[in-house]
Amino acid sequence: MSDKQASTSSQKNAWKVWVDRDLCIGAASCIAVAPKAFSLDDDAKAVILDTIDQEQKETVLDAARACPVAAIFIEETKTGKRIFPK
Repeated sequence: MSDKQASTSSQKNAWKVWVDRDLCIGAASCIAVAPKAFSLDDDAKAVILDTIDQEQKETVLDAARACPVAAIFIEETKTGKRIFPK
């Protein structure tokens, strides 16, 4: 993982989720949709919380879709298939 990414694997959802910190503008729409999955750090950039598995799969996907700059990426852990953005 580079300094430009905040990353985690969601065991419940079998997804790898990461934030491209260079793209993130701190709009916090992801937090509004999935507050157990995302937060803003001291640089006002989105980070993924350890509690991401407390969110439903569709909620995490909706949070990624809500990002105005598509800075949240989701892939299937086993296959590496990109879920979002396509």
